[in-house]
Amino acid sequence: MITQPQLILLDDDADLRAAVKQGLELMNFEVSAFAHAAEALSHISRDGYTVLISDIMMPGVDGFEVLSRAQAIDRSLPVVLITGHGDVPLAVKAIQAGAYDFIEKPFSVHRLASVIERAIEKRRLVLENRALREELEVGDDLSQRLVGRAPSIENLRAQIGALAPADVDVLVMGETGTGKEVVARALHDFGPRAAQPFVALNCAAIPKDIMESELFGHERGAFTGAHSARVGKLEYANGGTVFLDEIESMNLDLQAKLLRAIEDRTIVRLGSNKTIPLDVRFVAATKRSLRESADSGEFREDLYYRLNVAPLFLTPLRERKEDIPLLFMHLAREARAKYRREIPPMSPELEAQLVAYDWPGNVRELRNIADRFLLGLWQGFAPLNPTGGPDAGALGARVAAFEKSLIEQELARHGGNMKATYTALGLSRKGLYDKIVRLGIRQPHAPESESESD
Repeated sequence: MITQPQLILLDDDADLRAAVKQGLELMNFEVSAFAHAAEALSHISRDGYTVLISDIMMPGVDGFEVLSRAQAIDRSLPVVLITGHGDVPLAVKAIQAGAYDFIEKPFSVHRLASVIERAIEKRRLVLENRALREELEVGDDLSQRLVGRAPSIENLRAQIGALAPADVDVLVMGETGTGKEVVARALHDFGPRAAQPFVALNCAAIPKDIMESELFGHERGAFTGAHSARVGKLEYANGGTVFLDEIESMNLDLQAKLLRAIEDRTIVRLGSNKTIPLDVRFVAATKRSLRESADSGEFREDLYYRLNVAPLFLTPLRERKEDIPLLFMHLAREARAKYRREIPPMSPELEAQLVAYDWPGNVRELRNIADRFLLGLWQGFAPLNPTGGPDAGALGARVAAFEKSLIEQELARHGGNMKATYTALGLSRKGLYDKIVRLGIRQPHAPESESESD
């Protein structure tokens, strides 16, 4: 990636072109100025750290055509339009078509530079996100399932690589949403049982009165309602892997029967005396300390020791924050494939919020945010509470905070231009002013050239 951003200036007015180029260069920007669209567009590429500044009203190829051709090269390329006072409706239309922003003549170079700096930051994030995607795409299968560069996640991948072919029983420990089932599936898929069934059971989700039948199966007439014989999950998984999630919720009587199945590798269906051999690998998962549960009598100590042969610990997301941007882009890529939408650019503010948040729901919660981000339903935490997550107050207060944040972002993006802001938000002028008053938004100084009529 180019470390110094390049500005491409397109204007048929030689005097204005020279003045703007000189002014921007004095502000330490690198500027290439052109009078013709073809020359300017030839300096644009999908990988370029570039911002295009173009006049709208030009003979031959106007700003709309330039915007269209630039988007054909890269839809994420920021295009800033220069417009006369009477061309503001055209500029707003261009923004709706994908332009980054516009600035009206006459303008100061400082004002133009402010818009350009925001556009450069947007471009930087786009290029960084693309680089992260490419890094993910060339990674091996395990690194795409367990994404991250933190030492804890690298160690976890190494442990899975060692344990998967060993075919030993494994206990996976981690908070809610840390990816315990992902780990269990990796152990299965990278081991000798990959071609056989992977059967997952959530011990907390199955009613206790049918849990034994679910695990071991039953014969016809074994209990009221047992009209036919049924194969249990353990028998069905024969040759493969059984994943027992939230095993801490299993009652003590059933724990004793499970222990016998693990130790003897045999089962007996309910209502039968026939012993059925069992060839499965057990992977159990818990979000609590089984050692503490065993000490308190809530979990069988002998089952704890039997499961704890090869323990794996999953680090919560808040303890590997360096992985959050990379993991977020990985989840956004998965959402892109699911919803068939392009990934929106991520602002520095949103990226900072992602890293600052504590993620009590861990990767599962991050996945939900990535889905909402791709669908345009998430603009950031409102308000952000870095130590405890989003404010748990009334829904109305949270909605108002989000609305305030969104309006402030649009006002900043349009340099305080009220008309451009309410047009972009799909509001009337009165609607925007009412919201500014109601939400206590500090109204920025509107540009002198802004029209006061709708």
